[in-house]
Amino acid sequence: MTTKTPATETTPYPISPPPRPAWTFLTNHSHVLLAVNANPRVLVNEIAATVGITPRATLHILADLEKAGYLERLREGRRTRYVIQPRQHFRHPATAHQGVDAFLTLFAPTEEHRRKESS
Repeated sequence: MTTKTPATETTPYPISPPPRPAWTFLTNHSHVLLAVNANPRVLVNEIAATVGITPRATLHILADLEKAGYLERLREGRRTRYVIQPRQHFRHPATAHQGVDAFLTLFAPTEEHRRKESS
């Protein structure tokens, strides 16, 4: 005879997050750009954790974005501040007529999102 565990009982081990999907609509490059847009003084390790990639991959993507003219890195003492160039256009021919500023505006954190993160 098997007994059922009540649904309200907590498990003795942490529940792992759901696995990442095989594909997403946004690339890691776009997620890195969004992370920088949300916080221009964000640390590389914080970007990596947010996007779900390694710090090394994050550095490569930041270099790609800088080389393509989407952002500029400015040193402030021991820290780095990123400045996004919002008038830069997308690279793909089908979307080259659009600037990244519309993309950044679409995915910008809302006040409600900021309140939840600061709680």
